[in-house]
Amino acid sequence: MQLSDFDYHLPEALIAQHPPAERGSSRLLHVRGTSLEDRQFADFLSLTQPGDVMVFNDTRVIKARLFGEKASGGKVEALVERVLDDHTALAHVRASKSPKPGSRILFAERWEAEMVERAGELFKLRFLAEDNLFDILDASGKLPLPPYIERSAAEDDDERYQTVYAREKGAVAAPTAGLHFTDAMLEALRVRGVELAYVTLHVGAGTFQPVRVENIAEHKMHSEIYEVPERTLQLITAARGQGRKVMAVGTTSMRALESAARGGVLCAGRGETDIFITPGYRFNVVDRLLTNFHLPKSTLMMLVSAFAGYEEIFDAYRHAVEQQYRFFSYGDAMLLERKDA
Repeated sequence: MQLSDFDYHLPEALIAQHPPAERGSSRLLHVRGTSLEDRQFADFLSLTQPGDVMVFNDTRVIKARLFGEKASGGKVEALVERVLDDHTALAHVRASKSPKPGSRILFAERWEAEMVERAGELFKLRFLAEDNLFDILDASGKLPLPPYIERSAAEDDDERYQTVYAREKGAVAAPTAGLHFTDAMLEALRVRGVELAYVTLHVGAGTFQPVRVENIAEHKMHSEIYEVPERTLQLITAARGQGRKVMAVGTTSMRALESAARGGVLCAGRGETDIFITPGYRFNVVDRLLTNFHLPKSTLMMLVSAFAGYEEIFDAYRHAVEQQYRFFSYGDAMLLERKDA
């Protein structure tokens, strides 16, 4: 398939620039094949069954954007892509001239870092303070909102661009399907008998990179770290053995699970994935997917088309535009049923 096959018209006014007034007050489009049902996210509980397993991505967004200057006085902006250890990170760096190995950068007039080496498009930075790098980012970093949100991060975003169950620090973008959930909704799901499970996939900045080739088979995905705990494996294995449904909350949870099942059998553990899911992919784990609306011509449009059906997805998106759903990270949600389920 070609990149142009995944394009659609989206009025700019439908791109959500702010979260809804209250967490969980979004709309929900339920897509079952050719059937489209307009709902509120508050209805989500009624669309689950006791014994269902829901898998959430518990990654936590870090304040990954740092501003500083080189010894020459040149301005530098760094976006931390991955924290390697307590003092070292891989980062995207924007500057009038790229820093050379051995050069120093002073961030936030406080934290000195040395550029160690290039790693492809990224820069390896070693922070010289004794402080833990996560503490440095918490103290001086800025939340990296997606490029289609045309404003700077505000204090409210520190809470709203984070799921209520976020635990494991390391993402530079939120697993946005999870932003709809409140603590009250999670408790209601438990009371209903839904089993809640967790994976971790640290979302990288590459998730916003456009596909630059027309033949999608030539596209190379960015790599991300994921982990599937043993308890999650046990819950899913038991559910599948008894014919109960497994739902991924977000495409990142989906990618973690399908990466861990690439051999045909789901395995617990930690790894690195560049899985690229396009129409024709055979899903090994997930029966249902809760997700937001995705960018035209993006790899996530390809993923949801593979899951729910190409024509079905584009019918759903046309409907969503007509009904003025809110799109992207702070937008509304879709509940998709797997086409071959």
